[in-house]
Amino acid sequence: MLLWASLLVLAPAGGQPEAASKPVISLHPPWTVVFIGETVTLTCNVSHFLEPEKRRRFFWFLGRRKLGETPGSTLPARDSGAYGCQTQDSLPSDYVRLTFSSGLLILQAPHAVFEGDTLVLRCRVKRRETLTTVKYSWNEKVISTSSQSQDLLIPHASANNSGSYRCTGYLGKNNIFRSNSKIVRIQELFPQPRLKVTPSQPTEGGSMNLSCETQRAPERRDTVLHFIFFREHGGMLSDWSRSPELQITDIRRQDSGWYRCGVAAAQDIQKHSLPLQVSVQGVPVSGVLLETQPPEGLALAGKPLVLVCSAAAGTGDTTFSWHREDTGQSLGRERRRSRTARLEIPAVGGSHAGAYFCTADNGHGLARSAVLNVTVTGTPRDRSGLTASGAAGGLLSILLLAAGLLIYHRHQRKSGDGSPGDTARSPPTTGPGEAPHGRCQGQKDSPVELQYLHGNESVREGDLVYSEIQVIQLGHEGEARAPGASLEDKCAAVVYSSVKTQVQGDSAREVRSQDEDATDGYENVLPV
Repeated sequence: MLLWASLLVLAPAGGQPEAASKPVISLHPPWTVVFIGETVTLTCNVSHFLEPEKRRRFFWFLGRRKLGETPGSTLPARDSGAYGCQTQDSLPSDYVRLTFSSGLLILQAPHAVFEGDTLVLRCRVKRRETLTTVKYSWNEKVISTSSQSQDLLIPHASANNSGSYRCTGYLGKNNIFRSNSKIVRIQELFPQPRLKVTPSQPTEGGSMNLSCETQRAPERRDTVLHFIFFREHGGMLSDWSRSPELQITDIRRQDSGWYRCGVAAAQDIQKHSLPLQVSVQGVPVSGVLLETQPPEGLALAGKPLVLVCSAAAGTGDTTFSWHREDTGQSLGRERRRSRTARLEIPAVGGSHAGAYFCTADNGHGLARSAVLNVTVTGTPRDRSGLTASGAAGGLLSILLLAAGLLIYHRHQRKSGDGSPGDTARSPPTTGPGEAPHGRCQGQKDSPVELQYLHGNESVREGDLVYSEIQVIQLGHEGEARAPGASLEDKCAAVVYSSVKTQVQGDSAREVRSQDEDATDGYENVLPV
């Protein structure tokens, strides 16, 4: 009874994981047909993966009959039959059939012939005479006649050389001998490879592994194989190498197509796999988000605003678009490999305030962000020290200043004190309980808060910094007028103003006053 056991090991490069390689029987001499009385030495060759201590016991079989156990790997054979061997914890070998012939002429052929090998056939006569002529036939067709050599050599054998061979030997003219027929089968050194792709449906942006799978014949497990990968109509993906695998990273949808691999041996044997179609899968974009720089949609007038559109997921090239929801305006689009794109507005104005959103599309469906409201605050300062957005406020301050100067000038003329040289820097004062000339009863000073016109920006000498306006009004029955009363109020007696200007060498907050009392040129601007 045969001993059966299995041992899982790694296969040689280019092969698939399989059970432990079977032992292989080799012959010396290499012929499977010999004359009776001769001896053929059988050797049980085991895989180098098998542990040494398990290679010390060899079991031999003739057919289903166990011949015995040998301490070494060899066995002398003298009987016809199918021989097999096995070691501890290994699979049984394939059988080798030996024929011990009693004929006068035999055709000898090796047990195993592989593609690329040189097929050697030998025609032998039992007698010690030398054949004068030898003819070889293949499938009953004479392929060689020679008087010089008794061997037939067929280099670079292939499957086409498989068939039935026979030889005919001549001893002189009258002695003709015919050999037995011998079936010769040229074996594959390795089968046609099979291309395998992992994963079977690769994802865009990821990687895929190409494996060229084949397996050497057990008798030729030491044969060196070389591998190559290429794409149909796309050229080679690699050069010939001993690696049966190829990794392709950062794949794209355009990498979809038909792929093949090839295997070659030193015997000039080359085989290619069947084409395999690879379809690269794309991941739709999702999680589209619109953000701004500065954040939260707070833009400063005159400054740049950056709209950042990003996608949390998605593969391949993505087209980003920016839009105004309130106006339906399309602001721009950009196609990028990354999942983030930026659109910059160089200088923001009031018209840029509104609702914005962005979209992203990689060919697997369009995704849209939530709406983001952009507000524009502040005003950019120009070189004169006045801000663009504060033009209205600045104009109002100038008008108030001009009106104040005009009223004050008129008042001084009416009071008889219109001397141009009068440059008092403070409002008129009175003694306790006294009312100044022309002041209504209960009049109180109503200072107007200073308006600084330059902010933190540096100013030049002579630039307007801020102004001060005080309206001295007379109320009724001792009640003071509220600040900001009309300049044409009948009780308005004095409007005091002061203009602050920047002088060279002053700090940003150090200014000087300049009276604006003597301004005859404003007399007819605003009637009182």
